[in-house]
Order: sequence, then structure tokens, then C-alpha cells
Amino acid sequence: MRILVVEDEQPLADAVARGLRREGMAVDVAYDGDSGHEKVSVTRYDVVVLDRDLPGMSGDKLCQEIVSSGSLTRVLMLTASGSVEDRVAGLSLGADDYLGKPFAFAELVARVRALGRRATPPTPPVLTAGDVVLDPARRTVTRRGQHLDLTRKEFGVLEVLLAAAGAVVSSEELLERVWDENADPFTTTVRVTVMTLRKKLGEPGIIETVVGSGYRVPAASAQHVG
Repeated sequence: MRILVVEDEQPLADAVARGLRREGMAVDVAYDGDSGHEKVSVTRYDVVVLDRDLPGMSGDKLCQEIVSSGSLTRVLMLTASGSVEDRVAGLSLGADDYLGKPFAFAELVARVRALGRRATPPTPPVLTAGDVVLDPARRTVTRRGQHLDLTRKEFGVLEVLLAAAGAVVSSEELLERVWDENADPFTTTVRVTVMTLRKKLGEPGIIETVVGSGYRVPAASAQHVG
């Protein structure tokens, strides 16, 4: 899941970003409305965590811009005021959810995950490929019933490939969905991650390389379990 945090309180923004990354999400950060607007203009985010009170472009205006663009990006608005009037005002701008400061981080994570599920085509709660079972909610992967110890990036790559249901996913798309803006697009990071993921998954292999295009888990292997 690709997230943008737009928050002018830098320590808070950085803390939220670190926490979300620990949850396996790819997170970018902007400290003002103008840079936030620039980032959403060039990158497709699943969720934008957006403070209302921002220098430069206001959070309200940025929210309206995101909504009017017609993208599937969901907006979780943050504000220091938790009043009903403020919540109604934020939601009337098109925000999908609203969280007052201070907030419990666990609640923020739960809301971001819920919004992320609405930002992409519906996927079942469990993804499988043969005897490989990936549970996004529990952040677990098993093969033949045995737990696999995957890194966050390996888990993210496998989740994207399984969710594609047989479609080819390019290295560029994997880089965009699983990593953040600090990833160097000219490195071999995706190829190396796929290589280590294949080793951990073992035989028979489920990830195919499509020369010149990317990677896929064949539709005959990838299944969605409701």
C-alpha cells in the first residue's frame, strides 16, 4: 500500500511515517500543502493522511483537489479540533475519514488499512497460490502450513503479484506499489527482492519472469479465497 503523509509538524509526520512503514506500507512525506499537491500529482497513492492546517496550500484545498481529480485515492483528514462541526466540515470537503489529534496510532493504522482496501479493486481477505497462503490482515505467509519469515518488501511484492491474479506486473509498478519515493528506479532492488522471495518460497516456484515485461504468478496458481 502506498501512503502519503501531509503534516507540517515534522516530528509527528516522521513518527507516523516510521510507524506505517513498520506496518509494511510504502510511505512518502510532505511538510506543507504545496509539496503534498506536487506529490499527489505525480504518484498514485492509496491513502493520503492529511492535516487540515497546513502552510502553503491548505489541507481543505488539497483534499478538494484530490477528490476532484477523480482518482481512487482515499483521504484521512487530521485536525487538532475534534468537534462535531469540524468533522462534518472535513467530510463535506470529500474526505473519506476523519481523526482528531491526539490519536492512538493503532487507530490510525486501522483506519488507513480500511481506506486502503477501498482505494483499489476489491480483493478477498486471503490470497493463495497452490499451497502458498498470504493473509494481508495478519501479515502472514505460509507454505504447506509452515510459516515463512518474509521481509516487509518481500511480503509486499508477493501480495501485489497474487492480487494481480495472473496479470504481469512490471518492475516499475512493483517499485511504485511496494517502495517509496526514496527508492532508486535504476537499481536492481526489485530483481534482488524477487530472487530472495523465490528462495524463501522454495519449490515448485510460483513466480514467473516475463522477459521484458515483469513478473507474474500464473492464474492457474493464484486463487482468491473468500
